[in-house]
Amino acid sequence: MRMWKKITAFIRRWLDKALQGTYDHFWCQLPEKRGWLTRLMLRLLYSGIAVDEEDLDSLRQMEKDGIVVFATKYRSLFETLYFHNRYSQLKAPFPEIAFDRNFVMGQPVSRFFRIVLGYVDHAIRFRATHNPYKNHFFRRQLCAGKSAVLSLVSEKGFYKRYVKQGPDPLTYLLRMQMDLERPIFIAPHLFLYGTKPQKTRHSMLGTSLGTEEKPSRIKRLSTLFRTPDKVLVEMSEPINLKKFLDVPAHRNRTIEYLSYALRQKIIERINQHRRSVLGPVLKTQLELKETVLRNEDFRRYLQERAISQGKRVQDYHKEVDKYLTEIAAKYSTNYIVFLKTIVGWLSNTLFDGVDLDNDSLRKFRRASQKGPVILVPCHKSHIDYLILSYLLFVNNLPCPLIAAGKNLSFWPMGPIFRNCGAFFIRRTFKGAALYSKVFSEYIHRLLEEGFNIEFFLEGGRSRTGKLVLPKFGLLSILLSAYRKGACKNLHFMPIYIGYDRVLEEGEYLHEVEGGQKKAESLSGLVKARKFLKKRYGSIFVRFDDPINIQDVLSNFETPFEKMDIEEQGVVCRNIGHRIITSINRKTVVTPHSLVAAAVLTGFWDGFTEDQLIARTDLLIQHLKNQDAELSSTLDDPEFAIKSSLEAFINDKFITRVDEDEESEKEQKGSDNLIRENGKPVYKVLDKKRGNLEYYKNNCISFFAPSALASLCVLADEDDTFKLSQMLEPYQELQTLFKNEFHYDLDTPLDQQLRKILKNAIDQGYVSPHSTLPETYTVTALGKEIMGHNAAFLKNFFESYLLVLKVLSLQPAKALDKKDRMKKFSAMGFSQYKKGELTCMEAISKITFENAYDFFTAQGIADKEDVEKIEQYTARLNHYLSFIP
Repeated sequence: MRMWKKITAFIRRWLDKALQGTYDHFWCQLPEKRGWLTRLMLRLLYSGIAVDEEDLDSLRQMEKDGIVVFATKYRSLFETLYFHNRYSQLKAPFPEIAFDRNFVMGQPVSRFFRIVLGYVDHAIRFRATHNPYKNHFFRRQLCAGKSAVLSLVSEKGFYKRYVKQGPDPLTYLLRMQMDLERPIFIAPHLFLYGTKPQKTRHSMLGTSLGTEEKPSRIKRLSTLFRTPDKVLVEMSEPINLKKFLDVPAHRNRTIEYLSYALRQKIIERINQHRRSVLGPVLKTQLELKETVLRNEDFRRYLQERAISQGKRVQDYHKEVDKYLTEIAAKYSTNYIVFLKTIVGWLSNTLFDGVDLDNDSLRKFRRASQKGPVILVPCHKSHIDYLILSYLLFVNNLPCPLIAAGKNLSFWPMGPIFRNCGAFFIRRTFKGAALYSKVFSEYIHRLLEEGFNIEFFLEGGRSRTGKLVLPKFGLLSILLSAYRKGACKNLHFMPIYIGYDRVLEEGEYLHEVEGGQKKAESLSGLVKARKFLKKRYGSIFVRFDDPINIQDVLSNFETPFEKMDIEEQGVVCRNIGHRIITSINRKTVVTPHSLVAAAVLTGFWDGFTEDQLIARTDLLIQHLKNQDAELSSTLDDPEFAIKSSLEAFINDKFITRVDEDEESEKEQKGSDNLIRENGKPVYKVLDKKRGNLEYYKNNCISFFAPSALASLCVLADEDDTFKLSQMLEPYQELQTLFKNEFHYDLDTPLDQQLRKILKNAIDQGYVSPHSTLPETYTVTALGKEIMGHNAAFLKNFFESYLLVLKVLSLQPAKALDKKDRMKKFSAMGFSQYKKGELTCMEAISKITFENAYDFFTAQGIADKEDVEKIEQYTARLNHYLSFIP
């Protein structure tokens, strides 16, 4: 017996030594060390997969603040080993233990025997199974700073939780969090082995190979070795368990409920993240039509319509089918790949590439993981339709469905656009009640399915260079669909798309001067080949912060679903103006727009290069004070300005003074050229001022507020002025030009003026009074600079005065819109020839329309309204007299 005790004691000491005094040896521990051959193979296997640095930074921060637990949707050895190997190489948190996983192969020999001995010894000694849950192994390891990994969807996990009533990792972590001060972070991760959208129907081969999210082993290995760049690994938004438990709805709930709610929340985040990359499951057009026709609300509408018109419901089905065929997009990945090739070629043949900041895509990714995103770019060119889809596709993001005018459905571009995700909309719904209902139902289905949608809030392309006033039709349809529960949340993403030069420059000038718009057609597409002979600079794309509809609605007392039509209209206009303001804020100012602004507002009798550079320096200083983004080419302002001047000279927008006379002198051998201080003098060609006006307007949103304020000060005719004196005239001018410019609706007027005056003080043309509060003095240089600022408005004043002149001579009711515009243009050219109009760019169909709309809204209908016409004419002439 004594000998047996000695043997037992010896075995105990040996086991304790072998087990290192602890039972913390389990198969769920990932192998720490591997042979060089295994490490090399894993490194080669994972090296082609791109890693998001922002995700790594987030993981590192979470490790500092708490405990990190990785979560994947499906149980996968490949994904677990990826975290363990790749993230450890990158010095980021990586899982060292795995819930409900055993790793026998690959364990070091010493650990292998310790695990075996631990299981055997524990069973003999305690008559119980060695279990990492009951042993609190997971808790000790996580509290010691290690990370873990768990999977959410697996047959074994389901059987273990619900049939055998075994331990659940999420329940374990929730109980653990209840006892800890440090937060536990669940880091959901999405793995995709391709970015091709899923379809409702699969081929036999597609079914056998699995999906992009859960591929077969053959597809996974094939993708890894052939196209590793298609493998996408991204972290979804992490979940802080401490905050999760503090949610009021989760208090006093059972642990089973909390575990289920947490599991669903993690899975939903991963699913939404997948949709943000792959897009929703693609249905065929027939499936879509059936979805619309089987919708209860729509069927009820058809029944009511049939009763009111004495028809059968089936009589409308054919018409609904026709409308859906006319409207609906047919999204095809093959067409998108074709589009990518074409747009990539165009952006490098016609343009110098696309300037896109990385922050823009991050904003879109984050927003798209929370629900459908409505992309709202400004509209300056037909290229706009293509460029966003191209950029999203090449960055592994789903292309949106694009609202396009029905005028673009011509063959062959219509079918191409439709297969690239365009759905077509008529310019007006007047007299087409059923079409309107079908279109609204189609939009509802798109949001319900989770599609991102792109549309142009301006309606059509801007012919003037500045943003057009918003058209609220499609926006109101989107808001109505949200109100009816099409989606839980909605984000509007304002996007600026700008160009150094636009392809349609000549076309826009023709239309602005009163010419007819040419309909899009195949012949027009063939003629467009002439554009291939010229380069148009860079394309600039910037995304602003998304506008969350729930944040907007929180500013209103009445819940959205209880609002009447008028209140819904207020919300719609509020969102529309927020979007336009955001796009203006993200405008990238180019050298071409700066040169155009300088020459149209600062020089009437010609200029030299030095004068132009000095003027643009002032404009650049003003832009920097407003935190405006300047294009990278303006890093060297002098070179950029000279290059743009040369481009405008080559295009015959600007010429050297007396160039013809100079040519004659050169032929006679004379080199006595027209110069100022020995340098050539340049001047804008009158007939090309409209072209330059387009580029001036590209950046006018940054100058309009200071132009209005400068004019207020100049019209006061006193070098010393108070802030309070500016409020009334500034508001008057804002109202006058409300159809031209977009104003900050959220900031009080006095705060807007204080900001403008601060910029004026920084630029040195206004100084604060030494003793009097909110009193300022115009400096010696100030009047000249203020005059240049006010000159941004000169052509608008002349256009508005011209409209008043026409209204004073002939009743508005005597002319329809077309004839009225002809009358305005004819009067403009007549006044210009007589010298009564100094700005050729004042002859603008767009500005005439805006002025006419403003004056008719003020009650000026015809020449009988003499008193109002004289009143406005006097005020406009008064202000105009102070603009040089």
